[in-house]
Amino acid sequence: MYPQGSNNIQFNVSGLGCWLFAIGAAWLLGAIGLGWLVKSIVVLLGLVLIAPVIAFVGFRWWLSRNLIEGPCPVCDTPLTGLKGAKTLCPNCQTPLQVQGYGFERFTPEGTVEVSAVDVTSNGMSDDDTIDVRVEVLPPAQDKG
Repeated sequence: MYPQGSNNIQFNVSGLGCWLFAIGAAWLLGAIGLGWLVKSIVVLLGLVLIAPVIAFVGFRWWLSRNLIEGPCPVCDTPLTGLKGAKTLCPNCQTPLQVQGYGFERFTPEGTVEVSAVDVTSNGMSDDDTIDVRVEVLPPAQDKG
């Protein structure tokens, strides 16, 4: 209910004060010889913006050199792992270790590996005995 011809003129400059303060502070620091401070702030701002890009590119490079893909030596399930890491096959639960550019079964020191042979009894009765010969192999040499 303002009468016509009122002198209530308003300007909305709510965000202008912040910008004026920033420009004035930069001008003041440059005028009194503290330009190095403004330059260091600009350098730090540049580092904050470029550091994530450099970190992302570096991580992708490291990952491409250390990520190994290959099949499980037991069940041929496709696997992915990091060089030198131990893992379990999600299909057959065999402990595996990434060696070189593939996967090998991980066996603790002193473990003897054997291969199972299917023995059938053709025409034999339950009283007959089956002779099974087991050959113990010497431990495998390290590939180092």
